[in-house]
Amino acid sequence: MAVFEWSKRMICSCVLALFVFSFIAETRTAPAALDNPEEVASMVSIIIRNSTERKLMQLRGSPSSCVTGNAIDDCWRCDTNWLNNRKRLAACAIGFGRNAIGGRDGQFYVVTDPSDNDAVNPRTGTIRHAVIQTEPLWIVFQRDMVIQLKQELIMNSYKTIDGRGANVHIANGACITIQNIKHIIIHGLHIHGCRPTGNALVRSTPSHFGWRGMADGDAVSIFGSRDVWIDHNSLSKCADGLVDVVMASTAVTISNNDLWHHNEVMLFGHSNSYKGDKVMQVTVAYNHFGEGLRQRMPHCRQGYCHVVNNDYSSGWGIYAIGGSANPTINSEGNRFVADPKRYPYSNQVTKRTSGDKSEWKNWNWRSKGDLFLNGAYFVESGATGANSEAYAKASSDVKAQKSSKVRTITSAAGALVCRRNRMCTRK
Repeated sequence: MAVFEWSKRMICSCVLALFVFSFIAETRTAPAALDNPEEVASMVSIIIRNSTERKLMQLRGSPSSCVTGNAIDDCWRCDTNWLNNRKRLAACAIGFGRNAIGGRDGQFYVVTDPSDNDAVNPRTGTIRHAVIQTEPLWIVFQRDMVIQLKQELIMNSYKTIDGRGANVHIANGACITIQNIKHIIIHGLHIHGCRPTGNALVRSTPSHFGWRGMADGDAVSIFGSRDVWIDHNSLSKCADGLVDVVMASTAVTISNNDLWHHNEVMLFGHSNSYKGDKVMQVTVAYNHFGEGLRQRMPHCRQGYCHVVNNDYSSGWGIYAIGGSANPTINSEGNRFVADPKRYPYSNQVTKRTSGDKSEWKNWNWRSKGDLFLNGAYFVESGATGANSEAYAKASSDVKAQKSSKVRTITSAAGALVCRRNRMCTRK
C-alpha cells in the first residue's frame, strides 16, 4: 500500500508537469528562435517520470512492446511524451558519432515557411534561416511541408534538424551540406530527388555569403566535419550519393535510415590518394538497405568503417560493401539477403574497387556473426589474428546483436510518424 500511495503521488506530479509543458508547446510557435521551455522544470519532470516508470515496471513487469534491442530507439522511442522531451534524443547517439549533441544546449527554432526564394537573404522562419545561425538551435517544424531548396543548404555548427511531429520532405532540388563544422544531428526527414545545383551565391552564416561551385546532388554531404549523427531518415533517388563522408570527416554515425532506389548509396573517403581520410571513423548501424540499391552500402576509402546490424533485404545490383586504398572494414551481425533472380551475378557482398589480389589480400576486412541468405557471401582479407589494432579502430561502442534479430532491430528504420501522446512508429 505504501508503494502504491507513493507511486500515485508521483504520477500526479508527473501529469501536472506534462500539462504545463503541453500548454507551453501549444502556445509558443513563433518562427524565430524561442526560449528553451523551462529547462530546469523539464529535467525535474524527466526525473519524476523515470522514477515513476521504474516503480510501475516493478509492479506490472517491463513493457516489451517497444523494446527491440535497438540501442538508439530503446533509449527514447518508448516515451509517449517525446514532444516535450525532444532533446532527450541527444543522449541516445551511439557509435563513432556518439558525442554529437546538435542543438541540445540552445533554443528551439520553429520552421513555419517551406519557401527558399533567396539563398543570400533567407526569410525568417525558413529552414535556411535556421541552419545558418551561429548559436546552437534545435530546429523543429510547425506543420507538414515539402521544401524545394534552390541551392545547397549550408549548415552551421551545433544544430539539430528534428522532423518529428511533421511530415517533412526536402525534395527535388538541392539538399544538405555539412562542411567544416561539428555537432550536427539530422533526424526524421524524407530526402529525395536531390539534384546538382550551384554556381551561385549562398549564405553560410548571418555575416558571410560566398560563391559556391556545383554541388553533386548528394542527399547529405559531410565534408571536413566531425561529431555528426544522421538518424531515422528516409533517403532515395538522388543524383549522386545518399550520404557521403569525405575530406577528413570523422566521428560520424549513420543509423536507422531507410534507403532505396539508388545507385551509389554511401561513399566514405574523398579519393584513393587523399591521405587525410586515414583518420575517418564511421559507424553504419541499424539501417535498412531496401529495394533498387546497386552499390556503396558503404564504399570505404582509407579509414575505419564499423558496419553493424544492418538489414540488406533486397539484394544489390553490383555489391553491398566495397572499398579501395586499404580501409579497415569491420562487418558485424548484419543480414545479407542476395537476390539471385534479379541480380544473378551479384551474390558476393564485397568488392575491392582498386588493386589486385596481391594488394588487397592484406587489407583488414572481416565478417563476424553476419547472416548470409540466398547464396550471399563475404570475402575476408588480412592476416588472421594479426590486426587487433586496426579492428580496434574500426570498432565503435555499438555491441552487435545476433543477426537473427536484425529484422526486428531495423523494423522502424526511416522517418517515423510521431503523434502527441503516442509512441513514434514507422507507420
